[in-house]
Amino acid sequence: MALSKIDVANMLTGLVPNDNTIRRPNAKPLIINGDMQIAQRGTSFTHANSNNNEFPVDRFQFVLGSIGEYTSIQESLSSGAAYNAGFKKAARIDTTSAVSSPDAGDYFWFQYIMEAQDCLVFKKGTSSAEKMTVAFWVKSNKTGTGQLTVKDSDNDRQVAGTYAISSADTWEHKVINLPADTSGAMNNDNGAGFRFEWWLGAGSSYSGGAVPTAWEARADGDRGVSTLAINDNTANDWAITGIQVEVGEFSSTTLPPFQFEDTGDNLLRCKRYYQTTIMPDTSDYWGQGYYYTNSEFTCKMPIQEMRAQPTLDQVSGSNYFTVYSNNAGDAINDFSLDASSSRRCVSFSDTGESSGTAGFGGGLYKTNASARFAFDAEL
Repeated sequence: MALSKIDVANMLTGLVPNDNTIRRPNAKPLIINGDMQIAQRGTSFTHANSNNNEFPVDRFQFVLGSIGEYTSIQESLSSGAAYNAGFKKAARIDTTSAVSSPDAGDYFWFQYIMEAQDCLVFKKGTSSAEKMTVAFWVKSNKTGTGQLTVKDSDNDRQVAGTYAISSADTWEHKVINLPADTSGAMNNDNGAGFRFEWWLGAGSSYSGGAVPTAWEARADGDRGVSTLAINDNTANDWAITGIQVEVGEFSSTTLPPFQFEDTGDNLLRCKRYYQTTIMPDTSDYWGQGYYYTNSEFTCKMPIQEMRAQPTLDQVSGSNYFTVYSNNAGDAINDFSLDASSSRRCVSFSDTGESSGTAGFGGGLYKTNASARFAFDAEL
């Protein structure tokens, strides 16, 4: 048997002469939650006819600007080609109030944002810049051509590719190749890097140009030229899953397999951007704290390290929370984050409703089923 030559150098770096080979063989997927399994915020949202953005699954957001009303969900799959490929969840949006003639400034897209430091593998802005391949499963009741626009947030540049939905209500796998960009190096920081926009509807301010198949300075009129106009009829829907981004150029036959992560790893990566402590219909007890003064109850809570110092995302109201201290209950309406909070530990206090004894400890409970308390460091 003849022995083949082993390229030790390329094995160590993960780079191989053949462009249709995985550049990052042992790395985690660049896209977090691409199989749409994690949905910490909930699984169903309504979008009013205004600037209304929601995350039906972690890291992925529907972005809308006065272009109709919608319901977005984390959809459970039970059949179809995407299901057979291993995907059990998808992000889906349904039109509930249509806008057949959008105003010029109306917009509608599905979005994912990478941190800039995670984009450095593409060597953008250098003579060694790499091509990009984006692949995904998509389904809609509408046939036609959709557009994926990728924006470089650091340098305000963009490029796009299109995909065709050939059969209505059928899961189809799409592969889009995008060119390398030798202009505009990405920042090595935790700010926004590549912004992926799957355009679903647009007014003329976003659709009056041409699809930018080569990198260019941002031109809003080119961003949503080819949309499926999901906004134009209440019968319309669009769903997506299995999103992966690869370094290099691949076809449908050479594309590396989707990297399924176990639930624990997937959730942990999502928590860098958003993490809940209590959600509607979860258990009542959720924290321990103390009375900083007779009228201020304070909690300090270590958290999974986040991308940046988080903001507080809460659903609160009259008597939504209760502190039990010294054999008595003390009703609290809401909380605010303290300035001492960091990426690793948060400190939060009530806004003056509590009435206890300074220095006494207490257990914190939710007392309204709708209460939610979470920390947000999304891009």
